[in-house]
Amino acid sequence: MDVTETPFNSFVLRQAQTAGFFLGQLPDPKTGQKVIRKEAAAQVIQDLKMFEKKCENNLTNEEETLLTSAISNLVKLLEKVESTSTN
Repeated sequence: MDVTETPFNSFVLRQAQTAGFFLGQLPDPKTGQKVIRKEAAAQVIQDLKMFEKKCENNLTNEEETLLTSAISNLVKLLEKVESTSTN
C-alpha cells in the first residue's frame, strides 16, 4: 500500500510500528534483541481502535483504509504471538 505522507498517516504508522516493536517485529535499538510485551502492544491496538471510533465519518478513504488495515494486521499479529507463547 502506497501511503501519502500526512500527519495523520504518519501518526498511524508510528503507532503501528510501536505495536510491532512490542510484538517482536523490530529489534531493540540498544540491545539488538527482539522484545515481546503483549500488554503494551494490546494497549496501542486499543488506542488505535479508540482513535478509529473518534474519527468515524471524518476520514478520507486512504486514511480509513490505512487505519483499519493497521488495526487488523496488529490484531492478527498479537493473536499469533499469543498462540505461540502458550504452546
